[in-house]
Amino acid sequence: MTKRPNRTTQPPEAPAAVVTSIPPASVLPRLAALQTADIAELKQQWRELCGTEPPPYNRKFLESRLAYRIQELAYGGLKPETVARLEALGEQLDGGNVVLRRVRAGEDRPIAGTRLVREYQGIQHTVTVLADGFEYEGRPYRSLSAIARHITGTRWNGWSFFGLKSQRGQA
Repeated sequence: MTKRPNRTTQPPEAPAAVVTSIPPASVLPRLAALQTADIAELKQQWRELCGTEPPPYNRKFLESRLAYRIQELAYGGLKPETVARLEALGEQLDGGNVVLRRVRAGEDRPIAGTRLVREYQGIQHTVTVLADGFEYEGRPYRSLSAIARHITGTRWNGWSFFGLKSQRGQA
């Protein structure tokens, strides 16, 4: 049995040249432009600034990471001493065991620092994911369900309330 070529696929784009520096004077206009760019433009900027394919995450994730990258290229990143210290702290925590690191972080848990946004009854509610819980309105919470209950006054599955759980129960 011979396989026919798929005629609907487009040829892969040639990798874009990776930007190695950005003039500091252009940082603010570029950051402002991120908010009005469509998702295709954000993904193209990711390719240009990072030299890799963009991850399949939402718009806010891409915006925040691109904003960091633009500033990093303009003003410089972490000092080598800081990177070495962070790596040493990581080694102390899990001994370099990636499996242990994933178990501790939780495969389905959002990355610490992620902001979850939900509009409920016309009000936008923002929750920040912490390493050991969540923060809402400046108060720490142990679960998203507790935050959802605080917002709605009724019991909710917090993962569902904030859109982290699909219809079939997959996170």
